[in-house]
Amino acid sequence: MDPDARARVDAIATRGRVAVVGDDSVVYKDECVFSFDAPLSANGVYVNCETLFGYGRRYVELDSARTGCGAYVRVKTTRARRAEVEASETPTTLGFGVDGGFASESDAWEETTTYSLVLAPDFDDVSRELPLEGLPEALSAACERIARKRGFHDTEETKAWQETREVSRYALELAQEDNGKKIPSDPSKWRCEETGESGNLWVNLSDGHIGSGRRHFDGSGGNGSALRHYEAMKAQGKHYPLVVKLGTISAKGADVYSYSPDEDDMVEDPYLAEHLRHWGINMVSMEKTEKSMAELQIELNKGFEFDKITEAGSKLESAHGPRLVGLKNMGNTCYLNSVIQALKQVPAVCDRYFDKDEIFSTAPENPVTDFPTQMSKLINALVSDEYATPEAENAAVAVCPRMFKQLVGKGHPEFSTGGQQDAVEYFQHLLETMTRAERAAGSRLSEGPPTAAQFTFELEDKVTCVESGNVRYSVRKDNILSLEVPLDKATNKESVDAFRERELKRAKTESDDVEEIVRPEVPFSACLEAFGATETIEDFYSSALKRRSIASKTTRVKTMPNFLAVQLRRYFVGEDWTPKKLDVLVDVPKTISLENLRAMGLQPDEIVLPEDETANTAASSAPVRVEPDAAIVSALMAMGFSENGSKRAALATNNASTELSMEWVFAHMEDVDFNDPLPDQSAASEPAMAASDPESVTMLTSMGFDETAANAALKACSGNLERAADWLFSHADDLPSAIAEVNGASTSADASEGAGSVSFDGPGEYELFGIVSHMGGNTNCGHYVAHVEIDGKWYIFNDRKVALSLKPPTDLGYLYFFRRR
Repeated sequence: MDPDARARVDAIATRGRVAVVGDDSVVYKDECVFSFDAPLSANGVYVNCETLFGYGRRYVELDSARTGCGAYVRVKTTRARRAEVEASETPTTLGFGVDGGFASESDAWEETTTYSLVLAPDFDDVSRELPLEGLPEALSAACERIARKRGFHDTEETKAWQETREVSRYALELAQEDNGKKIPSDPSKWRCEETGESGNLWVNLSDGHIGSGRRHFDGSGGNGSALRHYEAMKAQGKHYPLVVKLGTISAKGADVYSYSPDEDDMVEDPYLAEHLRHWGINMVSMEKTEKSMAELQIELNKGFEFDKITEAGSKLESAHGPRLVGLKNMGNTCYLNSVIQALKQVPAVCDRYFDKDEIFSTAPENPVTDFPTQMSKLINALVSDEYATPEAENAAVAVCPRMFKQLVGKGHPEFSTGGQQDAVEYFQHLLETMTRAERAAGSRLSEGPPTAAQFTFELEDKVTCVESGNVRYSVRKDNILSLEVPLDKATNKESVDAFRERELKRAKTESDDVEEIVRPEVPFSACLEAFGATETIEDFYSSALKRRSIASKTTRVKTMPNFLAVQLRRYFVGEDWTPKKLDVLVDVPKTISLENLRAMGLQPDEIVLPEDETANTAASSAPVRVEPDAAIVSALMAMGFSENGSKRAALATNNASTELSMEWVFAHMEDVDFNDPLPDQSAASEPAMAASDPESVTMLTSMGFDETAANAALKACSGNLERAADWLFSHADDLPSAIAEVNGASTSADASEGAGSVSFDGPGEYELFGIVSHMGGNTNCGHYVAHVEIDGKWYIFNDRKVALSLKPPTDLGYLYFFRRR
């Protein structure tokens, strides 16, 4: 080591801040925290020997200036393609890098990684390849552990994502009747005991009944007699939940489904061989004759919906350049990828996060946990030309938003997992996360209203007492215009009905005739009309009449946002209480107007419903207590859900219907408080401190805030401690007024935070610029794709693949993005 290098090394050692890399230490050596540079990049990644954060070459000087660190371990990986192997067979497992699954990209390469010690200020000097003799002990140990230790992403994520199935809780003590029934081993002799059908047959493991399965998400399948048999047995007091798809039985296993409402999913049966042997089936000698449920889902890619949304069959021209950068799918993150591709087209997003080096220079000690840093990192990569070359699409270094996903999803029961999620829910969660972070960031970001305010609008609800004619107006905020799809307004209803009749005849006669599906075609204008239609409220208490009566309710848009996000409610809960998707075409036009839905406010000839006299008394000054509908709660409990969870669902949907409550259950059944008792509504009028968790209050007061501020923060953030801390710091400059607003607000402060505290207004004329489409039977499976208009041309963003779009699927979208014309 030359004298100059020796002197610098000694100075670093004397500084005494070299990290002690222990077993619990996290080393960010697989990706730059400010960019998507990785060890496979041209210059690799430089790991700070004090903080253990990694940086791309162009950010090393910035980090050294921020931290004062002068020693970095450079991690550089090179790769060579392995010898060609035979093309893999069609995948049979929903997974990556696993037997029978999709091939992993890295499987085709041989990689070699080298580690070098790099000293400031000549960071490009990488001649000192590790290990080096003569280094101070602390620095030598740190370099050695950095080189040996797995990177952050290797530690936090598994290489292979695979669909997992839980072991059924009913498998161990499954009841099996001794009724003498034996199932023949010859598949040609299998028949549905109710209809005589020979395909998609499921045997009930408890009584040996063979029934037809339900229709698949691709439109094929049976008539549901196996489920009807389960329900009939349940009505007799017999719980026979487990069924097996006969055609999938082999020595390797079979598809097992549990009809029990508390599972209602594909499951594992560890005792399957024993259970099948009871009915005369020897798994070892069986051969698979039908597609498994996983194979059917994979084959969906070849269907109408997938082909149309991804424009399969068209010779699409690959696109490259700024704003045309694809995102790597981390197993099931296409929902995130699609939302971000549309969101980056909002000027306010780029104005705040693109090309803002001050965000990085003012980043906190841990940039990985800082939303502005990670948002800026992602937007820079998508909008600039850094990763926009044609070579980048096939390069080893991909824009993979792992840090961003982990940060935004942290603590969330759904978005913190590796499973597929609802893109609409993620969009709203992202806006809420962004708003909190922007308030906390203060002067680090450009001034102005929260970015989410671009999508925030106000809805005006007008309730009219039918008898008296008196009215009541209320205003609420939202950031999604959610529209029902009225199937009864289909313009081709007669053709659809005729097709369904022919389908039923073919099913009864076991005809092999195949006909192209006739899908309902509903005009987008009908969806807007349904939104603005008058709703009847039964059993309405009229303060004008002093008794129960009937009221009508209409909803109008009070303020028109700069950017409008529209959701078409394609997903619903079927009669068998499983999530389903409307197979319907809604051709959304390129331009729309909401002016006919604009709220007009109180009119001169209207009389406001008087306040109830009893509301002025101290005893009744609290909000009206809302009770969960007993019928809805009973129906949900009959499906196996807890009483508390059923009550929460009924209240969350304002007792609208069992179906809507079930949809809420599917979305929230993993919430940590789903089965907790409901809070005492009688305490709603008490000060916020009465409802706050004492431990959370103590934690916040230990940060220097008084109890009043702590309770207000917890109230504003629904009791979430981490968010409450953010709220307090972000309102430090105007804390008294913020506390007063929370304690005096008539609407949920947390909800208004999520939607953005500011809403713009302007002409309600919009043009379409983004479509997020979903393929699959429900939002918990399948695949998302985005189509985005950029500089007058439409492009398809299918994860990493970006191409010029020939025909955007305007009639199959799930989430549409409009900008003001």
